[in-house]
Amino acid sequence: MSSNSRETGGHIGSLFDNEAAVDEFFSPAPRGRGALVRLRGRERPRHYRSVNVTLYTEDVERLEALLVELKRRGHTRANKSLVIREALRQLDPDLVPAQR
Repeated sequence: MSSNSRETGGHIGSLFDNEAAVDEFFSPAPRGRGALVRLRGRERPRHYRSVNVTLYTEDVERLEALLVELKRRGHTRANKSLVIREALRQLDPDLVPAQR
């Protein structure tokens, strides 16, 4: 697939081709009704939510190494959140091994 015919949601190939995932994340929130949600008296964007996850030390090291590599390749706005979102886009549940 060429970088010009990127699927909606992206994949890591297009990330390395043209920072599509970064642009998608930093694009403005949709305008109009329901674009913001009121939380504790303040309006907040609805196009993202903050979550906390626990990772093993080796997974954090891998995440940080991927971030360093992205920045080395010129993706200056890359962050841990971008790496995790891109991994989620590529995850195929059929390829995940069964748990014991």
